[in-house]
Amino acid sequence: MAGKGTVKPHSGFNANSDAEVLYKAMKGLGTDEDAIIQLLTARSNAQRQEIKAAYKTLHGKDLVDNLKSELGGKFESLIVALMTPPIMYAVMCLRDAIKGAGTDEKVLVEILASRSPNEVNQIKSLYKQENNDDLEEDVTGDTGGHFERMLVVLLQASRQQGIQEDLIQSDAQALFAAGEKKYGTDEGQFITILGNRSNAHLRRVFEEYRKLSGYEIEESIQRETSGTLQEVLLAVVKCARSVPGYFADSLYGAMKGAGTDDQTLIRIMVSRSEVDMLDIRAEFRKRFATSLHKMIQGDTAGDYRKALLLLCGGDDA
Repeated sequence: MAGKGTVKPHSGFNANSDAEVLYKAMKGLGTDEDAIIQLLTARSNAQRQEIKAAYKTLHGKDLVDNLKSELGGKFESLIVALMTPPIMYAVMCLRDAIKGAGTDEKVLVEILASRSPNEVNQIKSLYKQENNDDLEEDVTGDTGGHFERMLVVLLQASRQQGIQEDLIQSDAQALFAAGEKKYGTDEGQFITILGNRSNAHLRRVFEEYRKLSGYEIEESIQRETSGTLQEVLLAVVKCARSVPGYFADSLYGAMKGAGTDDQTLIRIMVSRSEVDMLDIRAEFRKRFATSLHKMIQGDTAGDYRKALLLLCGGDDA
């Protein structure tokens, strides 16, 4: 995955001098937001952690606390997200999605459907360490039915590796029999197959399914399921086809029409900036009549927009 992000480690990196730049940007009256944006979007997350440590050593203050007191609104949320280590950021997003009244299912779906088994395991152990709670128990306490079952399967982080040639045909047939072929739907089959096979294997199953049924698997899921179960199954299918494609769709959804889902915009732009943002941009351009850059430009404003555009890293004409 190396080289697919827009944010890369800064080559002449010096944590102390960066800490000084940030200190000066916030000292005295007013704040030099530009200096903060230019610096933090041009450093990797690991480098930002070093800057944070240097800042405390030099000034006896917490950099994130200082940033919070100088900045506000969506711009503040974005900068604080950039300062959070990636696995910790996922843990915080999940915790916020679960705690309090109501559940933000969209966040649970996005993180659990798009992360690798290895990442899910890291998220689970850090969640426990930070919150003294079990992520699976928190999820099952907050969700129900087939939706809950699918999330629990994803939380096991035990997707099989590689392609199992002998199962492609039978998996496609099982999905067909569980949905289009019968009256009613056997959701359990969808959950087991979509939750446990590798992405490469699922892509072959989807191909076979189309030959067998005459439908794309997405069409069948839309017909056979509804609500949050449908959302999580479609997310898993999209991620099996292309994780950057899934995030391109989500970004478009966050900005299209009236209003902007800023939480989703921030979450994806921050968490994918060092992973696959270049691929997301390419997928976005392929799928929609505009570029990610242009859409962010039209949908946001001020320092928040400046920072997002730097994370986006360029326009695709």
